[in-house]
Amino acid sequence: MSKAVLICGSVAFDTIAVFDGRFKEHILADRIHALSVSFLVPSMRKEYGGCAGNIAYNLKRLGGNPLPVATIGEDAGDYLARLYALGVETRRMLVVPDMLTAQCFITTDLDDNQISAFHPGAMEHSAKNDVSDEDAAWAIVAPDSKVGMLTHVDRLSKAGVPTIFDLGQAMPLFDGDELLDVIGKVQALALNDYEASVVEQRTGKSIEQIAVDLEAVVVTRGAQGATLYSDGKVTEIAPVLAEQVVDPTGCGDAHRAGLLYGLTQGWNWERACMLGNVMGSIKIASRGPQNHEVEPEVVDQRMRAVYGIGLK
Repeated sequence: MSKAVLICGSVAFDTIAVFDGRFKEHILADRIHALSVSFLVPSMRKEYGGCAGNIAYNLKRLGGNPLPVATIGEDAGDYLARLYALGVETRRMLVVPDMLTAQCFITTDLDDNQISAFHPGAMEHSAKNDVSDEDAAWAIVAPDSKVGMLTHVDRLSKAGVPTIFDLGQAMPLFDGDELLDVIGKVQALALNDYEASVVEQRTGKSIEQIAVDLEAVVVTRGAQGATLYSDGKVTEIAPVLAEQVVDPTGCGDAHRAGLLYGLTQGWNWERACMLGNVMGSIKIASRGPQNHEVEPEVVDQRMRAVYGIGLK
């Protein structure tokens, strides 16, 4: 088997409840100072999530060799069993005693408004998970605890493992100096267009300037595709039309998996971005971050149809 790809990030459970009504009809503005409301939720589901889990799921389904690096609680037995059934190696998932796995509780109404509560749990101990001794082809540092992300970047840099930094939901945690320090230790950044504008604002540098010292910066733009900054050039990667738009949750993680698969196959960044766009288009047509099918034959066909080049 090919060298592993280290997937550093969160592993979490998402509990999503649907309120068959509208929050605005029950939350009164003149009573907000003494808020006490209860919502009947006839529909509820539990999803396997977290950035490390999502990226590992997609990369494995593509035929890659992901090695998720995460801290989990004693309640994660079913998540470990799921990964094992998928053929994903879990030896770098550290169980923290007497703690729960990170969990997000989301209640949504008929207008798609959301009330969420996030419990980081074992994720707060992610810095304890040292994988700098792994002989990996690539690594990605995806959203996790801030200390964990910074520690992973530092260790991987010292170990000489090429690394992508994925800011994602952790964006509010980092100031400009911290971002510049990270940029000096990794080979690439993966951002969405909003995150890219925040990075520019906080660092005082344009994405073009940041990309000069990196192999690549990839900026995803949803239905508009992606922009690749690499080798002094800016390349627009055309979007892949989704069969239907159901749920964007986990699309960024699917895109990252496409990038990593391509890089481990020796592809250039442009071709890897193409695969990332295909993966995002497949994921968005399914509800939940890990419920979509990834069939290499279908992925190959979509790549060829849009870009004239496939998986082989």
